[in-house]
Amino acid sequence: MILSDEVVVITGVGAGLGVHLATRAAAEGAKVVMAARSTDVMDQAVKEIAAAGGDAVAVSCDVRRPEDVQRLVSTAVDRFGRITGLVNSAYAHPGFHDLLDTPDKQLRRTMDVILYGTLEVSRACVPHMKAAGHGSIVNIGTMTTRKPMRGEGGYALAKAALTSATHFLALELGEHNIRANQAIMGWLDGPGVRYYLKMTAEQRGITEDEVYREIASRNPLDRIPTSAACAGSVLFLLSSLSSEVTGATLDVNGGEYMP
Repeated sequence: MILSDEVVVITGVGAGLGVHLATRAAAEGAKVVMAARSTDVMDQAVKEIAAAGGDAVAVSCDVRRPEDVQRLVSTAVDRFGRITGLVNSAYAHPGFHDLLDTPDKQLRRTMDVILYGTLEVSRACVPHMKAAGHGSIVNIGTMTTRKPMRGEGGYALAKAALTSATHFLALELGEHNIRANQAIMGWLDGPGVRYYLKMTAEQRGITEDEVYREIASRNPLDRIPTSAACAGSVLFLLSSLSSEVTGATLDVNGGEYMP
């Protein structure tokens, strides 16, 4: 198991990718500490992980609130003794608007969650990684920073800032044997995409399958990647299999974007 004896904090475990990351990390031997504003989904994930023989705990946490972040980290250390991995996957979206039309309040909230929330959680976890003698941080990005899609400007802005933060974390923390990388996700087949397929099909008077095929045909694998399948790329970056990789960006999109 590639994450045996690691203690991994994962934010944004409210649905989709975050849940798959938590369950697969536990299956790979990690002790998992999940964070999200609501605990409903996490509580079910804790039960499933326990049933499979794993160990996990869920903490209600808004990454914008320092007191919540401190409680998250304290829970991890009290329960498992240390922290060696962190996945920053907390999600916020300002809505689909042209960038200059994006409401300032929504734009600031998105930046607060995606950038400042990531820095807050990283700031709290890094001392424990230093104490452990190693650590790995993986930040979750979006393909719309690589391949702009109209209406995603505000979201992409925050994620692009996260890319820069990843580079500086890698540069500054390497001397402590702490790595920082980013996995940039493209389309992720799940509830959000399925809603988009339905909405688009109704607007255009075509079937959901036709919309799916349009999207899938943009990449060489001819499918929309699932959250479950894409989770593996993050686990790779967390694990010692990528021990010499830091400051890197891994595109996970079925080949729709090739840098």
